[in-house]
Amino acid sequence: MPQEPKKRHSRQRQGKRRHAINFSIQRGIICTNCKALNMPHTVCRKCGQYQGRQIVTISKKEDKKDEESTRPQT
Repeated sequence: MPQEPKKRHSRQRQGKRRHAINFSIQRGIICTNCKALNMPHTVCRKCGQYQGRQIVTISKKEDKKDEESTRPQT
C-alpha cells in the first residue's frame, strides 16, 4: 500500500511549492519575409510563409474608408 502524508501541508507551504512550477512565456520569432513577430513552428499570419515557403495564401482586406469613398453617393 502507498504511504499517506503524516500531516496536512499549510496553504503557505503549498504556495511556496507551486511558486517554482510556473508557466514560461514562449518566445516569438521574427518572420524572415515580412519581419512580423510569430510563435515558433507556425505559419506567419501576415504573409503565410513557413521556413521560406509559401504555405497559405493571405488575401488582403480592403479598408472601410476606401469602400466608403468608392461607394456611389445617393
